Amino acid sequence: MTLVAFKAACNSTNPPSGISDELLALWYDARGNWNRAHELVQENKGSTGDWIHAYLHRKEGDNANAAYWYRRVKKIMPQIGLEKEWTELVEYLLKSEYDS
Repeated sequence: MTLVAFKAACNSTNPPSGISDELLALWYDARGNWNRAHELVQENKGSTGDWIHAYLHRKEGDNANAAYWYRRVKKIMPQIGLEKEWTELVEYLLKSEYDS
């Protein structure tokens, strides 16, 4: 799957089949369902889930909580826009999942 295809899928009422919970969380986020996205990453104990967790709290405006999650993945809270970080996350996940 490509970034363009994933972004197009975000306009659909149903997520793409067979995607990871991390991509699903970002799909829900793009659809405006922050709560469902957050639920998915809370269940995910991996570093990528923690990175998405950090992004979601930054988006929420809870920078103290976001900073905690960024520290867990050894990242500094980015100074880039939320859209750009969302795109970086999606690209990272797509590369990890589909280039293997």
